[in-house]
Amino acid sequence: MDGSAVDPAGVSGVPSAAFGPAFRADPYGVLAALREADPAWYDEELGTRLLTGFADCQAALASPAFVVPDARWLARERPEWAARPAADFFYASLLGTNGAAHERLRGPLTAAFGPRRAAQLSAGVEKIADELLNDFADATADGGTADFQALVGYPLPVAVVGELIGVPRADREHFHRLGRDAARLLEPVRSEQDWQRADAAVTALRGYFTGLLRERRARPAEDLATALLAPAPRSPSGPQPSSPPGQLPSAGQLPSAGQLPLTERETADLLLLVFVAGFETTAGLLGTAVSALLAHPAQAALLRADPGLLPGAVEEVLRWDAPVLMTERLAARPTEVAGVPVPAGASVTAVLGAANRDPRRYPDPDAFLVTRPDVRVLSFGAGPHYCFGAALARLEAAVLLGRLLERFPRLAPAGPPVRRASACLRSFDVLPLAATG
Repeated sequence: MDGSAVDPAGVSGVPSAAFGPAFRADPYGVLAALREADPAWYDEELGTRLLTGFADCQAALASPAFVVPDARWLARERPEWAARPAADFFYASLLGTNGAAHERLRGPLTAAFGPRRAAQLSAGVEKIADELLNDFADATADGGTADFQALVGYPLPVAVVGELIGVPRADREHFHRLGRDAARLLEPVRSEQDWQRADAAVTALRGYFTGLLRERRARPAEDLATALLAPAPRSPSGPQPSSPPGQLPSAGQLPSAGQLPLTERETADLLLLVFVAGFETTAGLLGTAVSALLAHPAQAALLRADPGLLPGAVEEVLRWDAPVLMTERLAARPTEVAGVPVPAGASVTAVLGAANRDPRRYPDPDAFLVTRPDVRVLSFGAGPHYCFGAALARLEAAVLLGRLLERFPRLAPAGPPVRRASACLRSFDVLPLAATG
């Protein structure tokens, strides 16, 4: 998908591509009407079918009949982008590779971000959350107000993924703006300004992580940057060695024998993606979770009374307002989705936010219920591109919500929040709160 600003296209009065401020504030009424009108609506401006049903989105994400746009697609369909640093990064990254190329990049990260590793990081997450909430308490003492996103929502995931990768604390704040600029690549409509911002951010981040890898070669540490550099013994005929429980995998531990180790550029790009993805979407989840609970005080009271409900509450937040609204796929071969034939090479967009509120999957889908049963969200995707950081994001959200609700029983909004100017990423730029209600 590409282009400049898209004019709303009506379907029975439904603006299917209305990515302006009103849509960003609350897209779900629009998406519900779109689902009712046509669950596989073809948007001519975007050149894609917008899938809004749960089963259809799940099929597009998990079926081998669909792939992500990759470097071959880039060369064929958008050759004018080829010289852009951001396109070079995106369409060769985990987000823009398929099959064996994707497995080769993903393999070294599997143990670093699995549920077991996330559980081992729990103490560190708790410590960082407590420190940031101390700062928030100081800022809101004596009736003061503070921007939750600035003090907690962004710093928490930045610190967590920074510790995991090995980014020194003094360098982390610099990544907020660069991460936001690089994330413009996720937009369904990319303006020239978006490309320029993304190009500059990718160039700067590549330079930083290339330097970090050189530093780790000289001075290894207990972090992902070092682990990705450490070659593992290879057997020409036997299986590749695996990591002991809790130990980060090395770049030599690839999914199958015979695959080449990652190059320096690939390793730097992998760290770039891990860092940006590790805080951008999680920051959105944290802000949305807090906002949702403040808007539903009875649900917050349930969590205060029974912290055991926190994991389910995080799943309900992910269902009710996921940090990523949509993601694109291409048909790898002629196929069908939502009863509609899809030719090879055609684009479909799984609208995750709409799928998570499909009434055929979830009764009363617009209600926010922390005790909702059988919540299995598509918020982290499905299939080969399932988000490798899902377990860590869930951990961060559960830890933060538990501590926040316990420490600030009178937490309340302190002004209108400011939504991020994005059609794809659901988050707040500003979330003003008071601790004394």
